[in-house]
Amino acid sequence: MSSSKIQVRGQPLLRVPARNHRMTHLIVCGVSTKRHHREINALSSNSGPSLDSVPTRTDKRQFLRGDGNGKFGRFGGKFVPETLMSRLIELEDEFNFVRCDHEFQEELTTALRDYVGRETPLYFAERLTEHYKNIVPTIEGGTEIYLKREDLSHCGSHKINNALAQAMISRRLGCSRVVAATGAGQHGVATAAACAKLSLECTVFMGAADIEKQSFNVLSMKLLGAQVISVEGTFKDASSEAIRNWVENLYTTYYLSGTVVGPHPCPIIVREFQSVIGKETRRQAKQLWGGKPDVLVACVGSGSNALGLFHEFVGDEDVRLVGVEAAGLGLDSGKHSATLAFGDVGVYHGSMSYLLQDDQGQILKPHSVGVGLEYPGVGPEISFMKETGRAEFYTATDEEAIQAFMRLSRLEGIIPALEASHALAFLDKLVPTLRDGAKVVVNCSGRGDKDLDTLIQRGMPSSFC
Repeated sequence: MSSSKIQVRGQPLLRVPARNHRMTHLIVCGVSTKRHHREINALSSNSGPSLDSVPTRTDKRQFLRGDGNGKFGRFGGKFVPETLMSRLIELEDEFNFVRCDHEFQEELTTALRDYVGRETPLYFAERLTEHYKNIVPTIEGGTEIYLKREDLSHCGSHKINNALAQAMISRRLGCSRVVAATGAGQHGVATAAACAKLSLECTVFMGAADIEKQSFNVLSMKLLGAQVISVEGTFKDASSEAIRNWVENLYTTYYLSGTVVGPHPCPIIVREFQSVIGKETRRQAKQLWGGKPDVLVACVGSGSNALGLFHEFVGDEDVRLVGVEAAGLGLDSGKHSATLAFGDVGVYHGSMSYLLQDDQGQILKPHSVGVGLEYPGVGPEISFMKETGRAEFYTATDEEAIQAFMRLSRLEGIIPALEASHALAFLDKLVPTLRDGAKVVVNCSGRGDKDLDTLIQRGMPSSFC
């Protein structure tokens, strides 16, 4: 198959398959190679549909879980140079094998139980429930709020579920070195811990701005034996550098993706290993109240914790799936990470999804007080959920997230990550619209001790002191 060279900084670094030339927008390894192809965005600039009802689905068929080749409708795919194709195919083959391999699954299940600390509790937030009951008086008792306590996992977030499993795959593929990119540092810490456990060399790329904000996690990564490499910019830039490094060392190095973006099969792999969150939630809900949750709520950056909770319930039409993006300083400020509210369709880091981009197709810099949400795109499956109407997406500002952070800390004695605080913040708008007795599960995807420096640097709100 013919291909054409791409000149990057004067050097022929990458090759793009000719079959992808129909795209006038292509970014491989974070490098813009041509003017972006833009598609008219059918979304309004509102932060989401009406809260009063579940949105009408745009496809009446059974909801698709993907076509088996990493495509969700028009989203996903592999937009990569030929040099990566064979490695991605090898990765997909190995992933499909371990999904059904008893020995691998037994080792992973044991590690998740004894090392990670699974299963994590589905915790009834009694005082938070009472708080909203006082705001919205009801006769029958109001909405019950439960927290899926991923913050109690080893390393303090959901990230370890995927990092440990992929590190095991890396070892099976004969790769002695792992590279990863991290924003808030949670994926970096989880990857460093998994590599330490499995005796793998670990290199983590991290944006200079994020290193300054997340010094605690940087020290943790180094303590766990990882090399932390500073990259000018934020998470999106660190991701580009990690992928470049992987391309340069394909047969000794494993790229351990922490979120549901990138070329197939990376998003599917992350989603599969995070789906333990939703599987546990279904089982625990059955035990606690004999049914399913009415509403699932999760923050959305690029989508790993949201899909981890949502995926198990995709086929349950009576369960609402609610994602909350970062509105930053406000949707009109231009400083936000609300990709699904304002994004257009394009290709970035190897797959098609919604992206934050300007009129010239250049990727915009995202903003959120929760640095783990600062990514200019979302995963293909999340994009598909938006387009089909299976999930609803809304936004919460920095200030709303901080207030929710403080509220949970004071009412429940739980300090949530600022990322998860966006999901908690949306309860203010969600709860008044729900029927009495509704069961809401919020994914508390990480703990917030990492964010205390950020709040101190911003100046603690007077209500905090």
